[in-house]
Amino acid sequence: MAYIIDGKKISKEIKDELKEKVAVFKAQGKAACLAVIQVGEDPASSVYVNNKKKACEYIGIDSLSVQFPPNVTEAELLGKIEELNRDEKVNGILVQLPLPKHIDEDKVIKTIMPEKDVDGFHPQSVGALSIGQKGFVSCTPAGVIELLERSGIEIEGKECVVMGRSNIVGKPMAMLLLRENGTVTITHSKTANIKEITKRADILVVAVGKPKMVDSSYVKEGAVVIDVGIHRDQNNKLCGDVDYADVEPHVQAITPVPGGVGPMTIAMLMKNCVSSME
Repeated sequence: MAYIIDGKKISKEIKDELKEKVAVFKAQGKAACLAVIQVGEDPASSVYVNNKKKACEYIGIDSLSVQFPPNVTEAELLGKIEELNRDEKVNGILVQLPLPKHIDEDKVIKTIMPEKDVDGFHPQSVGALSIGQKGFVSCTPAGVIELLERSGIEIEGKECVVMGRSNIVGKPMAMLLLRENGTVTITHSKTANIKEITKRADILVVAVGKPKMVDSSYVKEGAVVIDVGIHRDQNNKLCGDVDYADVEPHVQAITPVPGGVGPMTIAMLMKNCVSSME
């Protein structure tokens, strides 16, 4: 019987710790504010934005919501970001992705000041991570590290495999595991003999973006499996990149979907906001 890593419980612990910190800051007359920019009304994005607002409210961080229509020009959006960069009351700026095709995401990310880049996507933040300097870390990979550490799972000296090489999850995930002294391999769509590699993993982090792709044939007996994916299956039920029912009997620990990595992303965003105050 695998140990089920409870992301809901761990994310609440983190938010409660942050709530206490923010209360201390407020007593000193310091406030934090997160600005969230949304373009258009994509239903999934609206859910995420709403969850971020709720988390801010719970912790005691002010949230400023900026909503643009889908046809907003790139110049207007960048102008708003520049305005928020200059606003001393705003600690963190977050632009909800994806953006409409006519807007250059890369340009938008680069326009946010690194000191306010609570998503950890700015090239300066990514560069700092790669050379072991202080900076904001992408929230999902940072959340995975917290899940492992708070579940008493040792990373040091372990063979870690990250499936997926995206800029938002795969690459920063590999660098964070390396920072914790794991021995790290990244696999991707062009990797040959992928199962031979994943079956070596003591810790397998799956971020491939394909529902239930990873079954027990990819996994070593007794491994720890972290599932970053989130999808809806043919019955409209939430599922991850891992075939949970097939993999769970073979592993030491596993994250469920929902209730695993998802809640951690927002908790780590809040942690970055509080760090920006500090």
